[in-house]
Amino acid sequence: MYGLVESSTAADRAVTLIAVDAASLSRTARKLGGGAARWIESCGFRADTGSFCLVPDARGQARCVLVGVSRGDDIYALAALPQRLPPGRYRLDADNGIALDTSSAALGWGLGAYRFTRYRKPAREPAQFVLEREQARAAAAQLDAVYRVRDLVNTPTEDLGPAELAAAVRALGKQHGAKYREWVGDALLKHNFPTIHAVGRASHRAPRLLELRWGRARDPHVVLVGKGVCFDSGGLDIKTADGMRWMKKDMGGAAHAIALAGLIMAAKLPLRLTLLVPAVENAVSANAYRPGEVIRTRAGITVEIDNTDAEGRLVLCDALAYAAEQDPELILDFATLTGAARVALGPELPALFSNRDDLADAVLRAGTQVQDPLWRLPLWQPYLGMLDSRIADIGNAGSSRLGGAITAALYLQRFVPDRLPWLHLDVYAWNDADRPGRPAGGEAQALRAFFAWLSARYAPK
Repeated sequence: MYGLVESSTAADRAVTLIAVDAASLSRTARKLGGGAARWIESCGFRADTGSFCLVPDARGQARCVLVGVSRGDDIYALAALPQRLPPGRYRLDADNGIALDTSSAALGWGLGAYRFTRYRKPAREPAQFVLEREQARAAAAQLDAVYRVRDLVNTPTEDLGPAELAAAVRALGKQHGAKYREWVGDALLKHNFPTIHAVGRASHRAPRLLELRWGRARDPHVVLVGKGVCFDSGGLDIKTADGMRWMKKDMGGAAHAIALAGLIMAAKLPLRLTLLVPAVENAVSANAYRPGEVIRTRAGITVEIDNTDAEGRLVLCDALAYAAEQDPELILDFATLTGAARVALGPELPALFSNRDDLADAVLRAGTQVQDPLWRLPLWQPYLGMLDSRIADIGNAGSSRLGGAITAALYLQRFVPDRLPWLHLDVYAWNDADRPGRPAGGEAQALRAFFAWLSARYAPK
């Protein structure tokens, strides 16, 4: 699974992979012998990063593969190989070339092996990477979480509406012995989740709030919140065709929160976990919520609807208010919230906001350490004035498009008391094009960074 194979007799039949750079290529070629050296030269192989050269033996069978790498701890060093090498088994040669960090290499190989196969069979099986059992299992835990995000985000809304997202959370809870409950349709109004209901009421698929609880009561309480807008038409402020095309991915925040919850439970981190996912479809119908309406949120804050396409912050604000009522040690939320974050930072850097400098710095460091980058943007309080309303406590969208990621985060901050540490990730959850280890489509971004940070923070004493 994940293109990884546990070492056994399989290693005896595996082709060796030798990592080289420009400085080590000549030395490595000489060690392989004159025939191999001439072959490598005739192929024009120069050890450019991401390139490879398959070297045959005297019978024309694969003897080894030279792989150009830039540095030994790059998780994407081997990421192109699962889909480009001939199907079969491969293992690292630790005695030749330059040393690769096996854990990083295994993770990158697994990321490169991914293909979304729900609707069509892959053209080929990925090449397999042979590892020691513990290395394979350590990589598989993180790959399972990344694959979960990618699969959820890639699945079209017809097959992943609010009910299907609920089924995924319920199944995860059953796997780890967690307690699950949900509020559906008008039950949201009865139990005071009015903004979640307002956004989702126009769809033929009832809106829901999903809750998963796991862990011991005496452990520190962490709440994960994920935006679960399974499709976003924009509502009555309807999107353009181009803007709507990929809105199946608007539940990417929920996918991240679900996957992170799975990592935490699988690792049995000593914390008490609550996962909250407001799951809705923002549709258009006769009872769709309208621009100009005022909604009284769970927190009692009144919100004037300036734009029905700013729906993510509406479903999140009730979930955040509910999270705050539980007085946890940490609240973390994940959302595909604004295009403005992509304009500011591009598609590869999720935008991090926090009301605690030390926590934000720690997550940024973790992201650097595990090659899962993110970037902090400020909760610039003067911009809160952009959300002023003449008739309500706050508007749901800014008076200007400038600083849109910041004003969205400031809106959410209104629903988190200052006493509670809070981090908000505005994530793209998508690759626009294929790159090694990062195929086009749904993507987990900063997931490994958050898990590394939480693992260090809550490591068993």
